[in-house]
Formats: sequence, structure tokens, C-alpha cells
Amino acid sequence: MTDLVRMTGIDKRFPGVHALKNVSFDLAAGEVHALMGENGAGKSTLMKILSGIYPKDGGEILVNGRAAELDGPRAAQDLGIGIIHQELSLMNDLTVAQNIFIGREPRLRFGRLDETALNAQAVEIFRSMNLKLDPKTVVGELTIARQQMVEIAKALSYRSRVLIMDEPTAALNDAEIAELFTIIRRLKADGVGIIYISHKMDELKQIADRVTVMRDGAYVGTVGAAETPVSSIISMMVGREVTNETADIPDLSQAETVLEVRGLNRGREIRDVNFSVRKGEILGFAGLMGAGRTEVARAIFGADPRDGGEIRVHGKPCAISQPSDAVKAGIGYLSEDRKHFGLATGMDVRTNIALASLDRFSGSLGVLKEEDMRRTAQDYIGKLDIRTPSDRQEVRLLSGGNQQKVVIAKWLYRDCDILIFDEPTRGIDVGAKSEIHKLLKNLAKEGRAVIVISSELPEVMRLSHRIAVMCEGRLTGILPGGEQTSQEDIMHLATLRAPSMQPEGYQQ
Repeated sequence: MTDLVRMTGIDKRFPGVHALKNVSFDLAAGEVHALMGENGAGKSTLMKILSGIYPKDGGEILVNGRAAELDGPRAAQDLGIGIIHQELSLMNDLTVAQNIFIGREPRLRFGRLDETALNAQAVEIFRSMNLKLDPKTVVGELTIARQQMVEIAKALSYRSRVLIMDEPTAALNDAEIAELFTIIRRLKADGVGIIYISHKMDELKQIADRVTVMRDGAYVGTVGAAETPVSSIISMMVGREVTNETADIPDLSQAETVLEVRGLNRGREIRDVNFSVRKGEILGFAGLMGAGRTEVARAIFGADPRDGGEIRVHGKPCAISQPSDAVKAGIGYLSEDRKHFGLATGMDVRTNIALASLDRFSGSLGVLKEEDMRRTAQDYIGKLDIRTPSDRQEVRLLSGGNQQKVVIAKWLYRDCDILIFDEPTRGIDVGAKSEIHKLLKNLAKEGRAVIVISSELPEVMRLSHRIAVMCEGRLTGILPGGEQTSQEDIMHLATLRAPSMQPEGYQQ
């Protein structure tokens, strides 16, 4: 295979941070080369240099065998390098074709847009991808998976021979991932080289030819995907062995019921949902995309109004119509979208930890007690091993795992005894994921009631004492956690359209 890209001795520094240290990477035509590493390992920085977003401070880049100075994104595009970011950058009110060719639209006389030519060019790209998509569809009407395809088409419209995909399957279900992989294999067959960044280990064997691992801004090694065990790749990433322990299932039959939900309803999204969580228990929620898991969490927390149902906390009815009511009742909710709903990313660690408890830090005339906030932040930075240069570091500059720990610290300081975690490890690397799992188990051992919503069945099975399964807004069954339940058992309930009989021995 011919080298499309060769990067050697790449160095990059930011104020106070040596982000990349003598890093090497190469990409051949017609291959998928996975780039792995914990958050903060330097993967994104390396790819931003290759795509012209950041200038390098040292090293050499060859594109198609020739030295390349990538002094901006347009220079990278002109050399056939396209990047598809994890957070899609499409304009929802424009059509598919308009998004693909924005700023490069074919024009008629007097500058009028040539819609016919525009749509025809988009169709030509879709044909090369073997993708059936109407170029006149408004992007906001598409699923996330289809929007991902539009991003790929946009990159190919620049005649890209190098495609950088950053966490492309983060928001996709299994069927959508299969469709994306079909597109990737077709691009490979056409000689396109793909750099694939993902935290999902199971995808490596399916799609990658080689894997390069980075750690702490340095190159660790490159291995073949097919012949290298996943455990070896994980060890390369974290510098240690990571174990996935199955949850110990304690006897909680006599434990206090901390949260009870009766007859919860909200339109067609939630229909007559009933469950309870005991002190010291982790209750997992599983189900396919759109099953209603997040909607249940948001209704309990008061983020969305509900049409009916009762919420009881410590055995007493609790009127929750807005999030502040839930917080007063001792309920904390960690949203699946932590950057938009869990954090003030432009603020520092200290302020974010205090956000849910500002009343405790308010002095006379509403002036915040900065020294108290500092001590509290330092305490939780130590307790949760939040890796940050200081409590004054802006949260946006932390890795995903450390951002999640900041959100957890916020609710722990509020002393919530009911914690709802929605996709707690989405976008988090394998090392940080192991730490978050350990933290959740410790919270349960301390006596807190924990709800975990996750799209990853192995995660739900490892963490949960019991597993509530939903389908189309209904709770279709509750299964035992750990090794007593298989993925097949969960998927059976996740595809039922009507409530099932509870397993023998089940207690609400």
C-alpha cells in the first residue's frame, strides 16, 4: 500500500503543556488506521495539526510523498485531507446539498444559485457512496446517522483521499453503525485512507487494519488490529491492566426504599412506568434508542413536565415540577450531554463544583465566599482524583473523564442521596471509564441510591444490581444484574411491545 500521509517527530506545545512529544504516524491508501488513547493522550491535537487547524512546532509531514506545510484548514483540504468532528457542524435549516457545497455553490447569471446543478453534484457523490439520500431534504429532518453520512459526503466533495473520523459512532445505534461501516469499507475499496478515532474497543476488530496508540502526548506503538488482543491495546493505552469486574449483588431485601416511581406518564414517550430503588442499590436502565430511558430520568428530575404519576422519596410523596424541587429532595441528575446541561464549560473547576450549592457559599450581600469554594473544590479534586492543574482551570480544557468527575463532585457536595447517571461514560476512554465505574460502585456502598442509564449492555450488566428494561416508553421487565442475566435476556425485553411478566422471585 502507498503512504498517503507520513508524520514524523511531531511536536506541539501550549502554554504550560507539552501536548505532543516526537510523535510519528502514517496512513496508507485503502486502509483504516485506528488512533487510540485515553482522553488527553494527544489524538485530537495530532489530527488538528494534520487538518491544518493547529500549526506544528516541530517535525515533518509528508502528503503523497511530498513535504506539506499545512498553514490552515483550506491548505489541508486542497491536499485532499478532510476531518469529520465528533460534534457535527451542519446547518439544520439548509438542505443536504446546500450543506455539502456551502460557499462553493454553482451559480447562474447574476449570481443566482443553480439548484439543479447543486443537487446533481450531491447525487453524484451519493452514488459513489452507494447512498440513497434526497439532496433536497432539510438536514434538521435527518437522523444523526444520516447527518453523519452528509458530513462524509461533504468531505468527499473536496476530493478527499484522507478522511479523519473522530468518534463517528458515538450517537449511533447498531443498525446505523453497520450502515456507516458499509460506507467505510466502500471508501477503502476506492483507495481512501481513513483515520478512525474511537473509544469503542469492539469496533477495532470490525473495521480497523492497524492501531496506533498514544499516551500522555507520546507515541506508544502501532500494531495489527486482527492479531492483537483488545486487552493488549488497553494496556498500551493506560500503561496498566484494566479489569472489568462484575457487580457484587448484595442482599438489599431489607434496605430502605429511597425512590419509588408509580404510574409515570408523559405522552407516548413514557407510559405507566413503575419501579423503585433501594439504599445502596445500582438500578441500571437498558433499552434501544428511543425507548424512553432518558425521558424517565428527565421527568423524575423535573426537567420535563409529566402527564401523571407519583414520585415518592423516602416513602413520602414528593411534588417535583422543576429541577430545583428535585435538588431540594436530594436528587441529582447527570445528563447524557454534560457539556450543555451538566457544566459551565467556560468557568473553572471551582465554580462548577459549587454551582448546585451556591446558597451555601453566599455571604452578606450575596458575595461568594471564594475561600470556602476553594477548599471544597480542593477536597473533591483529591477525593475523586480529578486531574487538573488547579481548581482555577477552565472545565472545557479537561478531558471527558475529568469533566464527568467535576459533575459528580457538584452533586456529591450537594449531598444528594439519589443520583441518576445518564450515559456516564459516553465519549470517555477506557481508563477513565474504569475509574467512573469504581466511583459509581463506591457511591452505592456508601448508601446512595444510584440509577445508571447506558446504551452499552456490558456496562449495564457489570454495574447493576438490577436491570430495568424499556421498550417504546414502557418498562417491559426488571432482571437481576451481574452474571445472572445475559445480553439476549435484555434484548428480548428491549424488543417487547407490551409489558412482560416479571421474572420469578422479582420484588418491586
